[in-house]
Amino acid sequence: MKKLFLDDIRTIEMVYQGQDALGWDIVRTYEAFVDYILKNGLPDHISFDNDLGLNEDGEVALDGYACAKWLVYESGLDVRKMEYKVHSANPVAAEQIRGLLGNYIRFLNS
Repeated sequence: MKKLFLDDIRTIEMVYQGQDALGWDIVRTYEAFVDYILKNGLPDHISFDNDLGLNEDGEVALDGYACAKWLVYESGLDVRKMEYKVHSANPVAAEQIRGLLGNYIRFLNS
């Protein structure tokens, strides 16, 4: 089972405990997220943070919502095959990610 953890700061153990904390690959940026999936395929589970800090130019980096939008609009992958959790501390952005993925999966299933 492939599991992908998207977060710029947190470690796995800050979000998951015990057996749930095992076997994750970590990416810290939008670019690393896209690159990982292009190289390794869609993981079985993705855990999303939203706010991913600043990029190398000191500007706000593309966020977890941008990653979710890439999955839905650009990747061409069947996201129904994955599980996901949003662990972001930003409640508005967390709901955006859940809403986008949930609505898209419901659309695909209809």
